[in-house]
Amino acid sequence: MIDETRQSEQERGLVFNIQKFSLHDGSGIRTLVFLKGCPLACQWCSNPEGQDVSAELIYTRAQCIGLSECDACLGVCHAGAICGGGDGKVDIDRRACDACGNCAAVCPSKALEMSGEFMSVDDVIRETEEDETFYARSGGGLSVSGGEPLAQARFVKRLLAAARSRGLNTAIETSGLCSWKSLEEVVPHTDQIFYDIKCADPERHLRTTGVSNQRIVENFTRLRHDFPAVPVVVRTPVIPGVNDSEHEIQAIVDIVNEAGGASAYELLPYHGFGEPKYRKLGLAYPLEHARPPSEAVMAALTKIAAQVVLESTGV
Repeated sequence: MIDETRQSEQERGLVFNIQKFSLHDGSGIRTLVFLKGCPLACQWCSNPEGQDVSAELIYTRAQCIGLSECDACLGVCHAGAICGGGDGKVDIDRRACDACGNCAAVCPSKALEMSGEFMSVDDVIRETEEDETFYARSGGGLSVSGGEPLAQARFVKRLLAAARSRGLNTAIETSGLCSWKSLEEVVPHTDQIFYDIKCADPERHLRTTGVSNQRIVENFTRLRHDFPAVPVVVRTPVIPGVNDSEHEIQAIVDIVNEAGGASAYELLPYHGFGEPKYRKLGLAYPLEHARPPSEAVMAALTKIAAQVVLESTGV
């Protein structure tokens, strides 16, 4: 988790991306803020740069000019983590790299960049309000994602409260893996919640995400009981060999219905868009040979997902 004592003193959150004009993360046109830090390590993660709780160096090898034209990064790397590669471009020793950011600051081609920047609530709100006209016309606003945004719950609470005070619609995207206190304190400042339930089988969940789903299910059940008026959209990424069976989706439907239903249940077919990011972080992609589920599979699973009890939430 992020060091919230230090974070509270600085009133800043560790942000790794701000995406404008998002259309799938809440009502209307939205600004989507991605926060670093996540207790899960999903094999299919599309934002691996959001897992670590600290800033990280990203290296896009194709953009490196090459040492014959530029060696600026070599001169500023005091950790000795940068060296010449066999193709004339630089290599990064990830074990030696201390993520100081010196190399990224001098890289003219942006082959080296830092992922993760501390921003204040005002910084984020200021950038969000640049598109205020679009929010007013579309009913959009600010959404917070990650990583797991509730790994920085105090910052998220302040951010959403500030957005609300300015008349912005607010939403969060969460895995549900957090303390109940964190979720409970953020919900009152949230107009809509997107809640991932990735897998019903506890052993498979542990094997493919690195953590148990027990707290995720418990938090979802309590969320629906204690905050029944808050719209909750349940999402499941459909991953081949993990949860793409009718039995598994039915089990998730049962979890949702036993908790009181949801305002919607969305199945999201697997994609490998995050794979290049693993290479940029010097990591192997766990699902290298996975392919998206077929239209027939998605149709069958969507039919089962339609069994979720939909609650009217007034939105």
